[in-house]
Amino acid sequence: MSGLIHPIALLAIVFVGYGFKRAHIFGEKDYRILQRIVFNLTLPAAIIVSFLTNPHDPKLLWISLFGLACGLFPTPILYFLSRHKPVNERAFLMLNGAGFNIGNFCFPVMQSMLGSASLVTGAMFDMGNCVVVAAGNNLLTQRLLHIDPDRPLSEQNHGDMTVTRLPRIKPKDRDARRLARHATIRGIAKSFLTSVPFDTYLLMIVLMFTGVKLPGFVVDVLSPVGDANGFCSMLMVGMLMDFPNDRREVAQALRVVACRIPFAVLFGLVTWFLLPYDAPTRKAIIMLCMAPTAVFATLFSDRVLGNAKMAGFCLSVTAVMGMVAMTAANYLIPA
Repeated sequence: MSGLIHPIALLAIVFVGYGFKRAHIFGEKDYRILQRIVFNLTLPAAIIVSFLTNPHDPKLLWISLFGLACGLFPTPILYFLSRHKPVNERAFLMLNGAGFNIGNFCFPVMQSMLGSASLVTGAMFDMGNCVVVAAGNNLLTQRLLHIDPDRPLSEQNHGDMTVTRLPRIKPKDRDARRLARHATIRGIAKSFLTSVPFDTYLLMIVLMFTGVKLPGFVVDVLSPVGDANGFCSMLMVGMLMDFPNDRREVAQALRVVACRIPFAVLFGLVTWFLLPYDAPTRKAIIMLCMAPTAVFATLFSDRVLGNAKMAGFCLSVTAVMGMVAMTAANYLIPA
């Protein structure tokens, strides 16, 4: 019974966040405060505590590569499938159709269902996934659609969003091309190195391979912060939650959901039949593949498209679907 109560409680927090926003206890943009808290405090603390309290075998790093592959695989597929859609719809689908919400969503759900040992698998999968959601998917979307990351999409191409992708502007002389390459490399490095969760994973991997042990009091200090990750993350999802204004937005959100389901099924089948791990580990990976859209997707959708509302709706819908799917998987898949 407790395996069901905890997921239901987490879903209830989502609806509390939404209800508080509707009652104007939270403002429309207050979710950004929780975003900073989650990305910079609670999620990094949860990652560190997971590494320090559970043994991490370096052989499990193959799960990180699988997480990276699962995160990157959908983007070029979605780019091809949406080739006849306007550029803003293509960007939204690509940003929200790939990547997984592991640390903010799966960590608390899996801990309640499978125990704290499952966080080892979750952390390993999220190391690869974090490369995608923290910067990789955003950068790939920008490059494929020729979007300038420094300006909102509405200000590019004279606001003409009827094209399927923006025209590519190539520097004409050698110096301009060299500066453009350097700017791209700096932008990529900045995207990764300014992501606190990504930097935390990187640090913990270095410590794991070098055998460096952190003092025991680190867990005592960070555990209360890490324990707050589930609550803060679910509350943030609720604060992001909103409903579409018209049929076009409904269709846009349903397109994201419809694309994520077959990918989840595909990755789950590959996990169960091809990955060389024991049944409990494969079961945990399958549940990770059912995760909702990444919280980073709302950040990038807001920054590039000014469409955090629709990204938040997709996150909320896929979170509810993910919770149901993970609960069913917990009872139906043998471990």
